[in-house]
Amino acid sequence: MNAVTQTDIEGLKAAGVAVRAAFDAMVIACKPGVTTAELDDVGAAVLTAHNAKSAPQLYYEFPGATCISVNEEAAHGIPGDRVIRAGDMVNIDVSANRLGFVADMGQSFVVSAVSTSDVTSAANAEKVRLVESVQEAVTAAIAKVRSGRSLNVIGKAVQKVADREGYTIVQNLGSHGVGTSIHEEPSYIPSDNPDEKRTLTRGMVLTIEPFFSTGVEWVHEEDDGWTLSVPPGEMVAQFEHTLIVTDTGALVVTK
Repeated sequence: MNAVTQTDIEGLKAAGVAVRAAFDAMVIACKPGVTTAELDDVGAAVLTAHNAKSAPQLYYEFPGATCISVNEEAAHGIPGDRVIRAGDMVNIDVSANRLGFVADMGQSFVVSAVSTSDVTSAANAEKVRLVESVQEAVTAAIAKVRSGRSLNVIGKAVQKVADREGYTIVQNLGSHGVGTSIHEEPSYIPSDNPDEKRTLTRGMVLTIEPFFSTGVEWVHEEDDGWTLSVPPGEMVAQFEHTLIVTDTGALVVTK
C-alpha cells in the first residue's frame, strides 16, 4: 500500500489502535493458568469492539483470531488448550482489517509469576535478554527509516544488534508490506543483504519484524499445518510494528 492521503493515514492509525488494544488486553490477561484459547477470546472481543476483523481469519481462515506461540513455537501458534506457565516465553501476534485498512503487530515476552523465584533462573534471564534484544533491533531499524534510503537500512540495523548479542536471524520468517491486505510487497528478511536494491518510498506501508534465535536460521512447520517451531533447547523471539515511510522518518501506527 502507498499511504499518502490523510484518509489512508488515519485509516491505518485506527487499524493500529485496534490491534494494539487487543494485544494490550491479551498481555494483561496472560497469567499462569490461562489457556491460549482464553487469551484469544480476549483479543477477539477487543477487535470486535473496535469494528475490526481478524486478518488471519479473514485472509487465511486461520483457526483463531490471533496467533499465540509459546516457548519453542516461533510463530502462527494456534490458540487452544495449552496452559500458560510462569516463565514461559509467549509471542502474541495480532493483525486486523478495520474498514479496509490492515495493521499488524507482535511481541514476545516472558510471563511473570506470583512468586518471582519462578522466573529468575538463568534460563529465564536468557529469555528476557533475547526478548529485549529483538525489541532493541526493531527500535534501531525504525530510527533509520525514511524515504529515499535503501530498504537494507532496516536489515543492517537489525543485523548489528543480532551480531552484537550473539543471536541468529531466522531466514524463513520475513517482514512484509501491509495496508490493504495482510501480506503485500515488499517482502524481505530483516537481515543485512548487500544485494538489496529496493528503496524506501514515501507512503510505503510495511512491517519490521525480525525473529531472533539462540542458534536457528530456519523454523519448521508442525503437523497442524500452521505452527512454526524451533528444535528443543533453542529459543526464538519476535517484535513487530507496522509503519508508514515518510520523508522525515517512520510513522509507527501500532505503538
